[in-house]
Amino acid sequence: MRGSGSGSGSGSGRTTKRLWRWRSNPLRRADDTIEAWIILAMWAVLAVGGSVAGLLTAHAAAEGFAHQRAERHSARAVLLSAVPPAVPAVKGPGSRARAKVRWTAPDGTTHDGYAQVERGLRAGARTTVWQDDQGALTTEPTGPAEAAAEAVLFGVAAVFTVSGVTFGAGAAVRSRLDQRRFAQWGREWDLVGPQWGGRKAG
Repeated sequence: MRGSGSGSGSGSGRTTKRLWRWRSNPLRRADDTIEAWIILAMWAVLAVGGSVAGLLTAHAAAEGFAHQRAERHSARAVLLSAVPPAVPAVKGPGSRARAKVRWTAPDGTTHDGYAQVERGLRAGARTTVWQDDQGALTTEPTGPAEAAAEAVLFGVAAVFTVSGVTFGAGAAVRSRLDQRRFAQWGREWDLVGPQWGGRKAG
């Protein structure tokens, strides 16, 4: 029972210590009140601003990826030149190479250009390329699953950015307040210190 009471009192003491700037206290200075409002504003910005920034960024990224998928279309193309085979030890991006192809645009006209295709294909082989609404070659759009994951990452990055800027600005202001308090304490000690020094012990 005594241990439980001690724990409760300790928790209450910590809470009181955190909220001392909001309590009526003859030792509280104007800078302490300003710092209390700064801390409150920081948490408000983090809770509201961070959430809003994250949601807006994720939504904008998702819309951008959706627009990308809507304006890019796959088309069948013919290779105009052979593509050297892939090196066995090379994987990933090395399995594709730039080659000249011929494809038909949405308006029915035929175009020649260069696109990334699989290695090892011969001239005359058919492959898939991606084009925009004007028939210009472009890259493959981001798929729905990958786009959703990237949108979430963009949103999280926005939250961390807002948090970093908020904490940085708050720390700078609080550091300035600390400097003012230290300077004020120094001036007060210059007035009170000599009086203490003149006293004799015992």
